[in-house]
Amino acid sequence: MAHAFGGVYPAHMRSDCVRTLSIVFALAFAGSAIAQPEVVQTVHFSAYSPLSRSVELAQRLLTPLAFQRLQQYLADKGQTMREQSVDLAKETFAVYVPAGAPPKQGYGLLAFVSPWSQATLPHGWAQELDRRRLIFVSAANSGNSANVIDRRVPLALLAWENIRRQYRLDPDRVYVGGFSGGSRVALRIALTYPDVFRGALLEAGSDPIGEPPNSLPPADLFHRFQTSSRLVYLTGGQDAAHLQMDAASRQSLQYWCVFDVATVPMPWLGHELAEPAALGRALDALTQSATVDANRLTQCRAHNETAMTAALAEAETALAHGDRARARSQIATIDTRYAGLATATLLKLEAQLDTKP
Repeated sequence: MAHAFGGVYPAHMRSDCVRTLSIVFALAFAGSAIAQPEVVQTVHFSAYSPLSRSVELAQRLLTPLAFQRLQQYLADKGQTMREQSVDLAKETFAVYVPAGAPPKQGYGLLAFVSPWSQATLPHGWAQELDRRRLIFVSAANSGNSANVIDRRVPLALLAWENIRRQYRLDPDRVYVGGFSGGSRVALRIALTYPDVFRGALLEAGSDPIGEPPNSLPPADLFHRFQTSSRLVYLTGGQDAAHLQMDAASRQSLQYWCVFDVATVPMPWLGHELAEPAALGRALDALTQSATVDANRLTQCRAHNETAMTAALAEAETALAHGDRARARSQIATIDTRYAGLATATLLKLEAQLDTKP
């Protein structure tokens, strides 16, 4: 499939070695409801979401200047972004719905991004999903070799869209999660779609935010992420490399004023999927949101705002003095670091850089 953005900005994640998993697949989805919810089913969906439109994905996932340059690139070629990058008629999803009557407040949902290409429910997880009345959904062909912006992100959004149309969901228990490379994508989704996902289950894979690929989204979305998203890290105690990644990721969250974060230990595991008991603890941790200290958040935001204002002023001064090289370098740095938080001023500075001799 061609990239939704005209082949620009491909994003691939590294492959991971994962355990072989057993899975039960039942009847294919053929109507407006999913039958026999006590088993995992391979289903097809048909409903699209405006949140998975290519232009929406680009605005949220790319930095302001990257998005602007992409639009210009396509315009120069007489092209536009396609409406949706995914053809749902060709896609399949694994869906697990806990047996029994639906909960009064609605089901929870875990949209799971896998590092492998198969749509599977990890062995033993069903009992923990049952206890917490959580629906599980995962897309096929969304593994580490798949394009992040064209496939992995929109497939998770389309999974949510179609499940919510068929089942009543509790919006406070709608989560995105993943394992290894899929977990890194899940963090990116949680950061850019806090209006959909209340939190993220990050198992053995994470990155810092505030730098590519986790550039900050537009300010309204990022402020929502700061105040309403819960992140739970779940990594094996013997998985040294990914524990280091988690530490760097959590440190960046602190800097960017994201404080509702928890860690669930798995002391004896390496780079492996969580066993059911550990998964249960992590799912419980997702529901135990901490109250964000308003004063701490205000002070932290003010610190970052001051630093961003100083960086923008430096770029403006360079432009005023005709130092185009310095201005260009500073604008690129701001675009990478502050991204959506500085959109309006960044675009103004870029326009001045293009027009000044």
